[in-house]
Amino acid sequence: MPGAVTIHEVGPRDGLQNEPTVLDTPAKLRLIEALAGTGLGRIEVTSFVSPKWIPALADADEVARHVQAARGVAFSALVPNARGLERALSAGVSEVAVVVSASETHNRRNLNKTTGETMSHLGEIVAHALAHSMRVRGYVSTVWGCPYEGEVDPRRALGLARELADMGVHEISLGDTIGVGTVSQTRSILEMFLAELEPGRLALHMHDTRGTALANVLQGLEMGITTFDASVGGLGGCPYAPGAPGNLATEDLVHMLHGMGLETGVDLSRLVDAARLAESLVGHELPGKVHDLTPGRARSQWPPAAR
Repeated sequence: MPGAVTIHEVGPRDGLQNEPTVLDTPAKLRLIEALAGTGLGRIEVTSFVSPKWIPALADADEVARHVQAARGVAFSALVPNARGLERALSAGVSEVAVVVSASETHNRRNLNKTTGETMSHLGEIVAHALAHSMRVRGYVSTVWGCPYEGEVDPRRALGLARELADMGVHEISLGDTIGVGTVSQTRSILEMFLAELEPGRLALHMHDTRGTALANVLQGLEMGITTFDASVGGLGGCPYAPGAPGNLATEDLVHMLHGMGLETGVDLSRLVDAARLAESLVGHELPGKVHDLTPGRARSQWPPAAR
């Protein structure tokens, strides 16, 4: 097992993009500030996507400009296209993420392009970002399965990851977008990827739709993966992946890692407070378990007490 693990918090972006309640900018900044105060070193705060497609993130420029003042935290944002990258540059973002799906149907639904068209486009975006001294992270979605096509050949995902690495992407996050992954499947996928890519170049982005996210994280740990994506409270999911209601809850992940004696740099108590804040802001219970099982709070106590 590694001595330390890095957590990439995606709640303010991947979480809020799928919430029916659209938070205003001050509420988002309040949540981001709470997350930054937990010791999380990496927080993905928004996506520079067209408001027509994801209205919940229409204030991406304002959010990004405000969070740049915080210290000790690497803030990043997703950029789906060249226009998004230009907005990110104007807002002062220093790290961006790009995304492609391993399945053609999901990629068309998510980006309105074939995977081939997307990769050609991403080559230009990544090159432009690197030329401006930005760090670039890559997401490969639907690696474990697609809501439209079912099983996905992991060799497709590996080919895309290889291309992203060649472009200069510093880290590639492999996504179980609909939470169908089993431990044996995760082992098989990682064996394939680790034959070509160093474990430090990879991250896992597991959804907990079927309650298997932590088991898959454990398998990743045993194979040398040290970076995992998570969303406070288990917020969100993908608007273009029916049946994928939520990500792995950050506090559930931290609870397990600390119980294993692994360092995260995160204060779990403050993280629980942030999860409860997220619940109060979106106005409904979130699927994360640890924040509901701490002293003074039972799942039946809704709405959460103000903190």
